[in-house]
Amino acid sequence: MREVVTVQVGGFANFVGAHFWNFQDELLGLADDAGADPVFRAAALDTDVLYRAGETHQGVATYCPRLVSVGARGSLGSLSSSGTLGPSSAAADQLNVVSWSGNVTRSVEKRHERNLFLQSLSEEGQNPSTSNGQNKSQESVEDKDLVESLENGVKFWTDYSKVQYHPQSLYELHGSWTDFDKFDNYGTAREVVSEWSQMEEMNERLRFFVEECDHIQGIQFVVDDSGGFSSVAAQYLESIADDYTNTPVLLYCVRDPVSHVSRRNQHESIIRSLHDAVSFSKLSSFCNLMVPIGLPSLSYFSPLLSIQDEKCFHSSAVCAAAIHSVTVPFRLQHVGPASDLVHSSGNLDIGELVHMISDQGRQNMVTALDLAMPAPSLTDRNDLQNIQRSLHSLTPEIGDEDEDPYAVESLVVHGTLDAGGHRVSISQVDSVCSSFEGRMTKPKFSHLSVSQCPLPIPLPFPSIFGGSIGRHGEILSNHSEGTRPKGSLDVVSVPMAARLRSSNVILPFIERRSASLQRLGAARGALGAQILRDWGFEKEEVEDMREHLVKMLRPFYPEMDLTSDSD
Repeated sequence: MREVVTVQVGGFANFVGAHFWNFQDELLGLADDAGADPVFRAAALDTDVLYRAGETHQGVATYCPRLVSVGARGSLGSLSSSGTLGPSSAAADQLNVVSWSGNVTRSVEKRHERNLFLQSLSEEGQNPSTSNGQNKSQESVEDKDLVESLENGVKFWTDYSKVQYHPQSLYELHGSWTDFDKFDNYGTAREVVSEWSQMEEMNERLRFFVEECDHIQGIQFVVDDSGGFSSVAAQYLESIADDYTNTPVLLYCVRDPVSHVSRRNQHESIIRSLHDAVSFSKLSSFCNLMVPIGLPSLSYFSPLLSIQDEKCFHSSAVCAAAIHSVTVPFRLQHVGPASDLVHSSGNLDIGELVHMISDQGRQNMVTALDLAMPAPSLTDRNDLQNIQRSLHSLTPEIGDEDEDPYAVESLVVHGTLDAGGHRVSISQVDSVCSSFEGRMTKPKFSHLSVSQCPLPIPLPFPSIFGGSIGRHGEILSNHSEGTRPKGSLDVVSVPMAARLRSSNVILPFIERRSASLQRLGAARGALGAQILRDWGFEKEEVEDMREHLVKMLRPFYPEMDLTSDSD
């Protein structure tokens, strides 16, 4: 087996991760449910890639994500850092400062009470038979209340997480708090990450999961790079690069729409521009493939969705769905020629994806992510254009030009329906998606992965589907305009399409950060030079970061001067 270890660093990254693991948990439950859609019981996706089996000291079998989650103090809500619901004394014990002999003032935040959804999870665990109770009308009312409570009351990512976590998985970073609003740029985390013991403990937790893998295929790393956690992640990634030299790292940099709010004055704008440039330079230095995710607004992302930008609960669900879809190839079990009896095709591991995307001549390691949620139905070859039109980019600041002869693409399609609402066979999808109709320029290389397994919609999922979406994600033609958004009580699964693109569309994203670092940080008399010094960067390190960004641009501009590379 080819295992994947997941790392999540920062607030929004953990919001995304909570939805991602809810999807996996839902797949596990549906696979064991005799009344579920047979496509889920076919087990086309191997959950052992992401999960580890174990047992407690009492001999109780466990099945937990192979995950290290790093967040601020107080970010776990009612969840204990040991991975269970309820109060934890460990956090309070860690507040003792043994190196300080003076007076200490301790401020203790009131424990976050479990919401209605978490209370129901606890009750279900104590009395599993109630989940299959006889009073269906009462169950329906309860589910409606649960959905409503989440829609209006999510404060922490743990408020809607239904997964049991391993005691090694959850780590609260000392020196950062959920209500510390100044932990908002790369420099603010400098003192936090300089504490050796914290980084060593984070490394030990990762080592616990990596060393028990038989044959790890790679590490998927999700970071909220909008603030100080970008610096935490950069140091973490550097340690990973040193300790696991031959293990590929796939990095997702995620941001919620609120983090894109414009700055109030010139000084704040300079700080934000420098943060984006420094964060991008540092993070990209220690990964094999980077995928930036997070638009300034998702409210206009797709006419089929109804997303409220101010709710992380909403925006993180879309990001998680995208990451679930593009990682489907890592978990596909079936290999061989496609047929109606095969439930998937086109499996890849992380190393193969990295090689495919970054080693096709241009060697670009930053990709754009596009998503169709839900994917349109398929009937004939002409429907390929429908898929292409339905794909909307989740990567910010990309270009409009889509005709690039050096482009490399990885397209994933799963759970596709036909015009009658029936599941489409693998061979049908392969036939439709193997052509490039409507494209003036064919990509240099394109890989297709297909699975019949759609995206399951778990109960704690936001109501973001428009009125035109049917129960199984089909796009309805006869729906009432102005109907309320639909959620998990109305939609049980969704067909998906997602694409990773290494092409010149990513060029504006890189150019903006390179130009910002040069103009604001490296040029003579730069307005942000002192800011970078305050962040701990000497002139030589700033120049190294600038040169790294210039090198990332050179594959797009072969005519660029290469003399600065000489020894």
